Amino acid sequence: MSQTRIAVIVGSLRKDSFNRKLALAIAHLAPSDFNFEHLRIDDLPLYNQDDDGNQAPAVKRLKSEIAASQGLLFVTPEYNRSLPGVLKNAIDNASRPYGQSAWAGKPAGVIGVSVGAIGTAVAQQHLRNVLAYLDVPTLGQPEAFFQNKEGLFDDKGHIAEGGTKKFLQTWVGKYVAWIKSHA
Repeated sequence: MSQTRIAVIVGSLRKDSFNRKLALAIAHLAPSDFNFEHLRIDDLPLYNQDDDGNQAPAVKRLKSEIAASQGLLFVTPEYNRSLPGVLKNAIDNASRPYGQSAWAGKPAGVIGVSVGAIGTAVAQQHLRNVLAYLDVPTLGQPEAFFQNKEGLFDDKGHIAEGGTKKFLQTWVGKYVAWIKSHA
Protein backbone atom coordinates (compact mmCIF):
# COMPACT_ATOMS: atom_id res chain seq x y z
CA MET A 1 0.00 0.00 0.00
CA SER A 2 1.42 3.36 -1.03
CA GLN A 3 1.68 6.04 1.64
CA THR A 4 0.22 9.50 1.12
CA ARG A 5 2.55 11.97 2.77
CA ILE A 6 0.87 15.00 4.36
CA ALA A 7 2.92 18.01 5.43
CA VAL A 8 1.37 19.39 8.62
CA ILE A 9 1.92 23.05 9.38
CA VAL A 10 0.77 24.06 12.85
CA GLY A 11 0.48 27.83 13.30
CA SER A 12 1.24 27.73 17.02
CA LEU A 13 4.60 27.34 18.69
CA ARG A 14 3.18 26.90 22.19
CA LYS A 15 4.38 23.73 23.94
CA ASP A 16 0.84 22.62 24.88
CA SER A 17 -0.78 23.93 21.69
CA PHE A 18 -4.45 23.05 21.20
CA ASN A 19 -3.81 23.09 17.45
CA ARG A 20 -0.95 20.60 17.71
CA LYS A 21 -3.35 18.36 19.69
CA LEU A 22 -5.96 18.79 16.95
CA ALA A 23 -3.39 17.89 14.28
CA LEU A 24 -2.49 14.72 16.16
CA ALA A 25 -6.17 13.87 16.64
CA ILE A 26 -6.77 14.23 12.89
CA ALA A 27 -3.94 11.79 12.19
CA HIS A 28 -5.64 9.24 14.49
CA LEU A 29 -8.87 9.55 12.49
CA ALA A 30 -7.24 9.28 9.06
CA PRO A 31 -6.70 6.09 7.06
CA SER A 32 -3.52 4.16 7.79
CA ASP A 33 -2.09 4.94 4.34
CA PHE A 34 -1.92 8.65 5.26
CA ASN A 35 1.32 9.68 6.94
CA PHE A 36 1.20 13.06 8.73
CA GLU A 37 4.59 14.75 9.13
CA HIS A 38 4.77 17.88 11.25
CA LEU A 39 7.00 20.49 9.67
CA ARG A 40 9.20 22.71 11.78
CA ILE A 41 8.65 26.45 11.32
CA ASP A 42 10.07 27.92 14.52
CA ASP A 43 13.63 28.12 13.19
CA LEU A 44 12.90 30.05 9.99
CA PRO A 45 14.41 33.50 9.55
CA LEU A 46 12.04 36.39 9.03
CA TYR A 47 11.33 36.55 5.33
CA ASN A 48 13.56 39.06 3.53
CA GLN A 49 13.53 39.33 -0.25
CA ASP A 50 17.26 40.08 -0.15
CA ASP A 51 17.77 36.42 0.83
CA ASP A 52 15.90 34.94 -2.16
CA GLY A 53 19.17 34.13 -3.95
CA ASN A 54 20.68 32.42 -0.92
CA GLN A 55 17.94 30.94 1.23
CA ALA A 56 18.77 29.75 4.74
CA PRO A 57 19.18 26.00 5.32
CA ALA A 58 15.95 25.96 7.40
CA VAL A 59 14.04 27.47 4.45
CA LYS A 60 15.54 24.95 2.01
CA ARG A 61 14.58 22.13 4.40
CA LEU A 62 10.99 23.40 4.65
CA LYS A 63 10.67 23.70 0.88
CA SER A 64 12.09 20.20 0.42
CA GLU A 65 9.64 18.72 2.94
CA ILE A 66 6.71 20.42 1.22
CA ALA A 67 7.89 19.23 -2.20
CA ALA A 68 8.06 15.64 -0.91
CA SER A 69 4.43 15.72 0.27
CA GLN A 70 1.26 14.92 -1.63
CA GLY A 71 -0.88 17.25 0.48
CA LEU A 72 -0.90 19.94 3.12
CA LEU A 73 -2.72 20.34 6.42
CA PHE A 74 -2.79 23.77 8.03
CA VAL A 75 -3.88 23.71 11.67
CA THR A 76 -3.88 27.16 13.14
CA PRO A 77 -5.08 29.34 15.98
CA GLU A 78 -6.42 32.83 15.44
CA TYR A 79 -4.34 35.75 16.66
CA ASN A 80 -5.92 39.20 16.62
CA ARG A 81 -8.51 38.11 14.02
CA SER A 82 -5.89 36.76 11.61
CA LEU A 83 -3.32 34.03 11.11
CA PRO A 84 -0.25 33.93 13.36
CA GLY A 85 2.87 35.73 12.16
CA VAL A 86 4.97 32.56 12.43
CA LEU A 87 2.64 30.80 9.98
CA LYS A 88 2.63 33.71 7.53
CA ASN A 89 6.42 33.83 7.74
CA ALA A 90 6.65 30.12 6.85
CA ILE A 91 4.28 30.62 3.93
CA ASP A 92 6.27 33.60 2.66
CA ASN A 93 9.64 31.85 2.98
CA ALA A 94 8.49 28.71 1.12
CA SER A 95 6.78 30.71 -1.63
CA ARG A 96 9.92 32.54 -2.72
CA PRO A 97 11.74 33.44 -4.84
CA TYR A 98 8.91 34.37 -7.16
CA GLY A 99 8.11 31.49 -9.49
CA GLN A 100 9.65 28.87 -7.16
CA SER A 101 6.88 28.38 -4.64
CA ALA A 102 6.91 25.03 -2.88
CA TRP A 103 3.16 25.40 -2.20
CA ALA A 104 1.88 25.62 -5.78
CA GLY A 105 -0.52 22.86 -6.76
CA LYS A 106 -0.42 21.07 -3.38
CA PRO A 107 -3.96 20.30 -2.15
CA ALA A 108 -4.69 21.48 1.37
CA GLY A 109 -7.06 21.42 4.28
CA VAL A 110 -7.44 24.27 6.76
CA ILE A 111 -8.72 23.71 10.28
CA GLY A 112 -8.16 25.11 13.75
CA VAL A 113 -9.13 25.41 17.38
CA SER A 114 -9.18 28.45 19.64
CA VAL A 115 -10.65 29.47 22.97
CA GLY A 116 -12.87 32.08 21.32
CA ALA A 117 -16.52 31.41 20.48
CA ILE A 118 -15.95 31.71 16.73
CA GLY A 119 -12.92 29.44 16.86
CA THR A 120 -10.51 30.24 14.05
CA ALA A 121 -13.03 31.37 11.42
CA VAL A 122 -11.41 34.71 10.58
CA ALA A 123 -7.85 33.33 10.61
CA GLN A 124 -8.93 30.55 8.27
CA GLN A 125 -10.49 33.04 5.85
CA HIS A 126 -7.30 35.09 5.75
CA LEU A 127 -5.26 31.92 5.27
CA ARG A 128 -7.55 30.76 2.44
CA ASN A 129 -7.01 34.11 0.68
CA VAL A 130 -3.24 33.66 0.85
CA LEU A 131 -3.42 30.02 -0.29
CA ALA A 132 -5.65 30.94 -3.24
CA TYR A 133 -3.01 33.38 -4.46
CA LEU A 134 -0.33 30.70 -4.08
CA ASP A 135 -2.29 28.20 -6.24
CA VAL A 136 -3.03 25.85 -3.35
CA PRO A 137 -6.34 24.05 -4.01
CA THR A 138 -8.02 24.17 -0.61
CA LEU A 139 -10.92 22.08 0.67
CA GLY A 140 -13.88 24.45 0.95
CA GLN A 141 -16.51 22.37 2.72
CA PRO A 142 -17.04 21.45 5.39
CA GLU A 143 -15.42 24.32 7.22
CA ALA A 144 -14.18 23.38 10.69
CA PHE A 145 -13.32 25.84 13.41
CA PHE A 146 -13.54 24.54 16.94
CA GLN A 147 -13.85 26.28 20.27
CA ASN A 148 -11.66 24.65 22.86
CA LYS A 149 -13.99 23.78 25.70
CA GLU A 150 -13.53 21.44 28.63
CA GLY A 151 -13.77 17.89 27.30
CA LEU A 152 -12.87 18.58 23.66
CA PHE A 153 -9.79 16.38 24.04
CA ASP A 154 -9.68 13.19 26.10
CA ASP A 155 -6.82 12.29 28.42
CA LYS A 156 -4.86 10.79 25.49
CA GLY A 157 -5.16 13.97 23.42
CA HIS A 158 -7.75 12.53 21.04
CA ILE A 159 -11.05 14.22 20.28
CA ALA A 160 -13.51 13.02 22.91
CA GLU A 161 -16.45 10.86 21.87
CA GLY A 162 -19.61 12.63 20.81
CA GLY A 163 -20.83 15.08 18.21
CA THR A 164 -17.51 16.85 17.76
CA LYS A 165 -15.69 13.60 17.04
CA LYS A 166 -18.36 12.59 14.49
CA PHE A 167 -18.08 15.98 12.79
CA LEU A 168 -14.28 15.82 12.77
CA GLN A 169 -14.41 12.29 11.32
CA THR A 170 -16.65 13.63 8.52
CA TRP A 171 -14.18 16.47 7.93
CA VAL A 172 -11.26 14.02 7.80
CA GLY A 173 -13.16 11.86 5.29
CA LYS A 174 -13.76 14.88 3.03
CA TYR A 175 -10.13 15.97 3.43
CA VAL A 176 -8.81 12.51 2.49
CA ALA A 177 -11.07 12.45 -0.58
CA TRP A 178 -9.89 15.98 -1.51
CA ILE A 179 -6.22 14.97 -1.32
CA LYS A 180 -6.82 11.77 -3.33
CA SER A 181 -8.76 13.67 -6.00
CA HIS A 182 -5.73 15.91 -6.54
CA ALA A 183 -3.10 13.14 -6.50
